[in-house]
Amino acid sequence: MKGSQGLASTFAEKCKNIMASNWRGYLNTVKADAKGSKEDIHTSRIMYFLKKGKPYLCVPQDDLHNLNVVIDERGSMAVANPYPGPLANVLKSIGKLPNRVALTGDVVSLEEEKIRHITDSLRETIELEKKAISAVSYAVTEILSSSRINSVSRTNNLQDVLSAINTGENEYVVYKFDIRSCSYIDGAGTDHEVNLEELELSKIDPLSMFSEKLIDGINQNRARRNALMLFCFEYLEMNAVDAYMISADRKGFDMLAKIPSKTTEHGLDVYNWRECRIDFKEEACDVGTFCHLLVQMEAEALQNLRSRLQSS
Repeated sequence: MKGSQGLASTFAEKCKNIMASNWRGYLNTVKADAKGSKEDIHTSRIMYFLKKGKPYLCVPQDDLHNLNVVIDERGSMAVANPYPGPLANVLKSIGKLPNRVALTGDVVSLEEEKIRHITDSLRETIELEKKAISAVSYAVTEILSSSRINSVSRTNNLQDVLSAINTGENEYVVYKFDIRSCSYIDGAGTDHEVNLEELELSKIDPLSMFSEKLIDGINQNRARRNALMLFCFEYLEMNAVDAYMISADRKGFDMLAKIPSKTTEHGLDVYNWRECRIDFKEEACDVGTFCHLLVQMEAEALQNLRSRLQSS
């Protein structure tokens, strides 16, 4: 396992993974009236889903976006990496922003027949994800059940999206979002422009449907957080006093580690949170393999630690 090399994800892959892990985003459109476009921006939270890596938006019937895009199709969209449970509070306390994707493009209306085709595809996706969830091993189920998030995965939320489209009480309008530009924005606020061709070729990570629940299940368990601290010591040569997993994908995972930065004149340690990454030696094709690789890493790190203690 490596801390900075190996199978590191590209910014395009990070963007695709964030979009696939979430189902909510903030849509911005140019406010318009009968006289044409204005420069004011209307923003609201909307639901979305991906089909072949492309976003399809579900906008409430009474949202101003529906009027705005008749006059001006230009729009932008922001999607943040979901940070569940105690992790959100830690990030807020240190002033770290969530990693996020910023898109610009056109909000394109769809014909009724196209909408039916899209919803059929979404229904198939939900069924496939339900089968994948039901097939996970006991060890994986135990990790997922440690999470305090009510939903089993994003699948439940995609079901809500599908129901929102089909309901007759609160109708939603479905749009395709044609992407013109994409940026990955890290926790420090640095903007990394992403090549659209690379984005299109990037595959959706197989862990995306589990990521929120998986990350929270690990972070809610003290023993698993201790294992993350052990990884910091063994693979990154850092003495962490606490650690949280902040993202997971087939190539590895990102952590937030609490490490000493200095000692005061009174002998007290001052700690900082540092973001770091560990890459696997091989790709995890599914969530079961991901958890298995974590177990292997822990066993390897403990064995190495015992060997050093015995030889000292």
